[in-house]
Amino acid sequence: MADILVTGATIVTMDAARRVIPDGAMAVRDGRILAVGPREEVENAHCVAQIVDARGKVLLPGLIDVHAHAGHGLIKTMGMGDGDRWEAICGEVYTTGSTPDFWYAEARLAALERLRFGVTCGVSLLGGGDTIMRTDDPVYGDAHCRGVEDVGTRSVVAIGPTRAPHPRTYAEWQSDGTARRYEVTFERQMETCRALLAQWHGGAEGRIRIALLYPVLRDEHEARMPAEDYAEAVRQAQALRALSREAGVVFTQDGHWRGSVRRADALGLLGPDALLSHAIDLHADEIARVAQTSTRIAHNPSAVASILGRCPAIELMEAGAVVALGSDATAPDRSGDMFRHMQQAMHYHRRHFRDPSVLPEGKALEMVTIDAATALGMEGEIGSLEPGKRADAILVDLRRAHLAPGNMPVHRLVAFANGNDVDTVMVDGRIVLAEGRATRVDEAAIIAEAEAQAERMIARIDGAAALDVPAGWRTVRR
Repeated sequence: MADILVTGATIVTMDAARRVIPDGAMAVRDGRILAVGPREEVENAHCVAQIVDARGKVLLPGLIDVHAHAGHGLIKTMGMGDGDRWEAICGEVYTTGSTPDFWYAEARLAALERLRFGVTCGVSLLGGGDTIMRTDDPVYGDAHCRGVEDVGTRSVVAIGPTRAPHPRTYAEWQSDGTARRYEVTFERQMETCRALLAQWHGGAEGRIRIALLYPVLRDEHEARMPAEDYAEAVRQAQALRALSREAGVVFTQDGHWRGSVRRADALGLLGPDALLSHAIDLHADEIARVAQTSTRIAHNPSAVASILGRCPAIELMEAGAVVALGSDATAPDRSGDMFRHMQQAMHYHRRHFRDPSVLPEGKALEMVTIDAATALGMEGEIGSLEPGKRADAILVDLRRAHLAPGNMPVHRLVAFANGNDVDTVMVDGRIVLAEGRATRVDEAAIIAEAEAQAERMIARIDGAAALDVPAGWRTVRR
């Protein structure tokens, strides 16, 4: 007997045949997909405890976001008119201005945002910029993971040390409102990584995974750092990469561009368990090495990096590399809505090639489902609707003015839908969003606590002035 039968939907399976089933059904038992096929066939074969009437809707795999940042949700508009200022605020908050309560509240808010947008799995770096991670103590990562666990989505939490040199100053806030500052070494950050790996990887019924991260090393770092500091950074990167291989987890880096992939290759960091983010302005030999080593790429078409340079996602995929989409959220000008990022990606590359046939809708959808699952080493578990896989699925309501009539469902989903069209979300066979509302948590309470924690964080860093950002009226350049 199945636990749930979703029936009457148009099913976009994303299986190997890329089947689209016009009047289909999916049976789920014990958190996994039991059957997917024509409605009458599946209904006749399975008795069920719960039926979900999905007529007029599209059933597809839960969307996957392969690059985003924990913490940003409570900072995203502060100082947004100046990218350097915004990055500095992130660095201050993530080292000396945040508490476990901050990370817990932000995690719940970010997970709720993903849930409402149909993102059932995402990567979240435990910090921001290309180097500042909150890895001085496991308590912060623990708070983040508990927040995600509450909401019920799936997450890959990326943790790692800051870039050499060390030590780096962090702060712990006391109950009396004062901060105790202390110096943190690379070794202490590695201990935090090991502790979170032991505590959370595969925990929360398998919905939480840990990835390891070391900041990108670029030409500028070797040129500007004392030789001994750069040598130490290399040692650290290789030590963390060795730990990722030992633990069997994804190794990721944020901010590759203009020769840094060559450097990562020379340091032995590439491979099928490596996920490189942004990857703008790659050289031809770097594209070839990414493909040859089966290294995965997180392409963030809505990010500032994609304005400053171009990720050659089309060329990478033509070379045989796996490229998936990330939101780089949350940040001053972008959310975690992966429908938005699919649309952005299509226009971004079509404009580059001046060719509207580039990156068709089906390929864009692959980049947030099965290709994204492959990038995370999870293609055997999620990313498509097939018997045996985990039941991570979403329903999108096509009975809306901007999506009707309901023909050509793949094209309508990718070109016209947005995250607010998601009606139902299932993770591990549990319905965690129904009729657009979360079923496990109080949404209003999450938002209220996030507001309160943001106000406390602003007070801790004396950051009220960063909220006074001119809107840019009557000017074309900020």
